[in-house]
Amino acid sequence: MKVTVVIAGRVPGPELFPRERTADRSLNLTSVKVHELSRRDARRIAVRAQLLDRRRPTSLLDVVRHLTLLQIDLTAAVAPSADLVVWSRLGPSYDPAELASALDEQTLVELRGMIRPWEDLALYRAEMAAWWERTGLTDWEEDQREWVQANEACRRDILERLEIDGPLPLSALPDTCHVPWKSSGWNDDRNVSMLLGLMVRSGEVAVAGRDGRERLWDLAVRVYPDEFVPEDSALRTRNERRLRALGIARARGPECSVEPSDSGDVGEPAVVEGVKGVWRVDPTQLGQPFAGRAALLSPFDRLVYDRKRILELFEFDYGLEMYKPAAKRRWGYYALPILYGDGLVGKLDATADRKARVFRVHAIHQDVPFTKATSAAVTREIKDLARWLDLELCLPA
Repeated sequence: MKVTVVIAGRVPGPELFPRERTADRSLNLTSVKVHELSRRDARRIAVRAQLLDRRRPTSLLDVVRHLTLLQIDLTAAVAPSADLVVWSRLGPSYDPAELASALDEQTLVELRGMIRPWEDLALYRAEMAAWWERTGLTDWEEDQREWVQANEACRRDILERLEIDGPLPLSALPDTCHVPWKSSGWNDDRNVSMLLGLMVRSGEVAVAGRDGRERLWDLAVRVYPDEFVPEDSALRTRNERRLRALGIARARGPECSVEPSDSGDVGEPAVVEGVKGVWRVDPTQLGQPFAGRAALLSPFDRLVYDRKRILELFEFDYGLEMYKPAAKRRWGYYALPILYGDGLVGKLDATADRKARVFRVHAIHQDVPFTKATSAAVTREIKDLARWLDLELCLPA
């Protein structure tokens, strides 16, 4: 791992680093420090930042506060994604009842399909409050805002009902929309559900808990902290926390409707050997020792969620295939990426058959041939997962 000081004009391509330049107009010089990383360096930074090295954390709240979020996906082919993410960090000591309890007590809360620490909501409230006046929205965002305005009466009906009787499930809220929601088909006529999602964006309503799998809705002022962090400061803090959780990320990435995969101009610039372009790296991760382990990951785990990033850094081809016809799947309905050390080495095609009380392993796909040490570590992890699920392990013949 090397550090290079670049002076504009002395190395090719300084235009790659526009945001990291420190300019002195009188001298017309531009300098920037760029970290030169191998792919292995970058992978180890990413794995360690995601709490997937050998030093396991010990607390659910510590995990979520560091990762900043758990993505909600209730598909339970193996286990709900949020539980899988926490189990892969804490190990067999993790009890999913801890997460349910934290949500009930609102030390953790749901925001737009993500579970976040309650105190982090202060970083989003200014952005929410500015939603109605915000300029520069995309066409589809403008359409959404206009649709809410066209259904002002229903919005007010929902707010009034929640003020009197909240928290309430979706089924208890009135659908008095004048203009129905239209989509390509998936969300047709789901008026109240879509309206609530947009009222979350404007900071009016919030998920206050769950009754089983069903969300309970309430006024946001009853759920969110009173504190507002100014929007510019909040955005930078969120970028800093995201980079600390990812370790290494692009400064700019594709538009994401909920959680970005990039980090803005926080951290320090880096280039990765064999990978085009510039990255941002958390400097506290540089030069740290690394000791890896095996881990089975949720398809929604932040280590693998950015498919382009894992292809560039880990040379790992992966996609969630549960929406594909069975004949077109390469790895399985809900294949779990397999981490070993600093490499993503394969996929586990397995299903939790709770009716038969069996954890069925259909296949272990090896992207690279497993060594004896890799096979032994992955097998231990599969056995640990079966025990954690309280199911009998059934391996392929």
